[in-house]
Amino acid sequence: MSKACILIPSRFQSSRFPGKPLATILGKPMVQWVYENCHQSGVPTYVVTDHSGIEKTVLGFGGKVLRVDDDVPSGSQRIALAYERYLQKENFDFIINVQGDEPLLQGQVIKELIAYHASAPFDVTTLVVERELTHPAWKDPNVVKAVLGLGGRCLYFSRASVPYDRDGINKAWNQHVGVYSYRPQSLKAFNEAGQSWLADCEQLEQLKGMDHGLSYGAHKVVVNLVGVDRPEDIKKVEELLK
Repeated sequence: MSKACILIPSRFQSSRFPGKPLATILGKPMVQWVYENCHQSGVPTYVVTDHSGIEKTVLGFGGKVLRVDDDVPSGSQRIALAYERYLQKENFDFIINVQGDEPLLQGQVIKELIAYHASAPFDVTTLVVERELTHPAWKDPNVVKAVLGLGGRCLYFSRASVPYDRDGINKAWNQHVGVYSYRPQSLKAFNEAGQSWLADCEQLEQLKGMDHGLSYGAHKVVVNLVGVDRPEDIKKVEELLK
């Protein structure tokens, strides 16, 4: 059986939603929803943060925290430092990066991703949800679209509505879910890689990995998720939870 851990990068600062991890959803901070859902998978789970308020909150509800105060540009780089400093001796097969703004993501889905990665040749794997073209998120730049090739290989990620359908043959698109499964050597390679113009342009960290030669694969899941990008998304999440 594969040995994995879940790391949840959690920053207080956010250009669109400052203090997002501590935003209240039905009486609980969002970071608690994410942590408890991940913990249900039975996989060791940690919040990785540089913020004392988030650290205190997580410890307060009984969660585990890894403190990384370094100024890094992406969540995957923050968890890479946490793994290197605190967990490397555990010899995990997979390190799962769960974005802290997916409060509806369930632990069972993460277990599916681990099983998929264990049988797939990719350096990094992630999740996508197939949507119809009529779905309102198709034209929302806050929702990331994944372009997939044969065998689930990821060819590109974009905030734009891609792939462009010139002849009207496209019936669906793939919405990216902010979860990544890394092999330890792949996470190390990602952290040590240089800058990427594509990643800077789209503001999508996975494009950096692809730009530097890491292969990405996607596992399709059927779930109803709402990522929290802006304060108004909290209400959407609460309606689904109710």
